[in-house]
Amino acid sequence: MYRDRLKKGKLSFQRRVQLISAVLVNGYAIGFAKGKIFTGGTKAVCVPVLNCYSCPGALGACPIGSLQSALGGAGHRFPFYVLGLLMLFGVVLGRLVCGLLCPFGLLQDLLHKIPTPKLRVPKKVDRQLRWLKYIVLVVTVILLPAFAVTETGVNPPYFCKYICPAGTLEGGVPLLLTNPSLRALIGALFSWKALVLAAVIAACIFIPRAFCRYLCPLGAFYSLFNRFGFYQMKLDKSKCIGCKKCEESCPMGVEVTKDINSAECIRCGKCKAVCPKGAVTSAHPLSSGIFSKDSRKQGRL
Repeated sequence: MYRDRLKKGKLSFQRRVQLISAVLVNGYAIGFAKGKIFTGGTKAVCVPVLNCYSCPGALGACPIGSLQSALGGAGHRFPFYVLGLLMLFGVVLGRLVCGLLCPFGLLQDLLHKIPTPKLRVPKKVDRQLRWLKYIVLVVTVILLPAFAVTETGVNPPYFCKYICPAGTLEGGVPLLLTNPSLRALIGALFSWKALVLAAVIAACIFIPRAFCRYLCPLGAFYSLFNRFGFYQMKLDKSKCIGCKKCEESCPMGVEVTKDINSAECIRCGKCKAVCPKGAVTSAHPLSSGIFSKDSRKQGRL
C-alpha cells in the first residue's frame, strides 16, 4: 500500500516538492487572471519539465517546444542550447524530473487517486506500448520539424500542435476561459486536442502515469540517462526479503528487484518508502543534502 498520502494533516515529501515546482514554473498569477501570456526575460530559459509556453502562468519555456521551434524555424538551426540543457538535466536528474518536478506528472498522480477500479495492462502489451514515447520523440519532436516540407519553409511544432495534452490543459483551456474572442475561433484542431486531453485524463485515472509510460517525449529523452545519471537508486540484496512491496507500489510498473534503475523509473521514491527492511536507497552527489536522508525522516520520499 502506498505511503504517499496525507498523514496527520501533512503532505508527503514528494507531493510537497511537486506542488512547489508547479508554483515555481507557473507562478505568473496575473496571466491566469487576465488571460495573457507572460513575456518576461525568463521565458527565454528552458525549464526542465513539460510545461506549455502558452500557459498564462508559465515563467519559462518548455524544452520540447523549444527543441521543435529551433528545428522547424526558417533556418532549421541545430538547437545546441536546448539539447545541451536537456542533457544536463538528464545527467544530473534523469527521470527524477518526472517523479518530483513535472506539473503534468502531479496531475497524473492526483487523477489516479480517484476511487475507481484500476486497470492492469498485460506485460506484453505494456512493453510494446512503452516504445510509443520514443517514436513520438523521434518522429514528432525531431524528424518532422526538421525535415518536413512546407510552403513557407517553417515547420510547426508537431508534438505541441497535434498531441501535447499538457499544452491543451495549461495553455488552451485557460486562454479560452479568459478570452471570449478566442472561443469564436475554436475549430477542428482544438477539438482534436481536447479529445486527446480527455483520452489521456481517462487513461491516467485507470492506469498510473499513463502519459509518462506511453506518450511523453521528454520522459523518453530523460530515460536515456537513467542508468548512468548522477541520481541512482540502489537495492541491497542482502536486506531484500523478496516481499515485492516495492514493485506493487511502483506507479511505472518497474521490476525493482530485477532492474531498479530501469529507464522507466521516475525516482518517485515509493519503493523506498514501502520497503520494510530499508533495502532500497538512493544516491546522489548531493549526498549531504535532502536526497540522502532516510525516506522516513523526509515524509516518505
